[in-house]
Amino acid sequence: MKLPIVCPSCESALRVSQMRCDQCTTEVNGNYELPLYLKLSREEQEFILEFFLTSGSIKEMAKQAELSYPTMRNKMDDLIDKIQKLK
Repeated sequence: MKLPIVCPSCESALRVSQMRCDQCTTEVNGNYELPLYLKLSREEQEFILEFFLTSGSIKEMAKQAELSYPTMRNKMDDLIDKIQKLK
């Protein structure tokens, strides 16, 4: 099951309110903000993972995705802008 990050009713950001240990069944309740990485769309998360797995090579990412380097660079720049706004 995928972790929802936006409200299905109003599309506002969701927050974590409960966590549970499967080992001892301890439960922690509160109002916790999601980590920045989890605030990104699944596609953006996959982009970051692919960047990591290609050792930070935008050129290799473009090659694997069959896109031009400038297109991949623009995707990277857009993601950087989004992350800077979320910080």
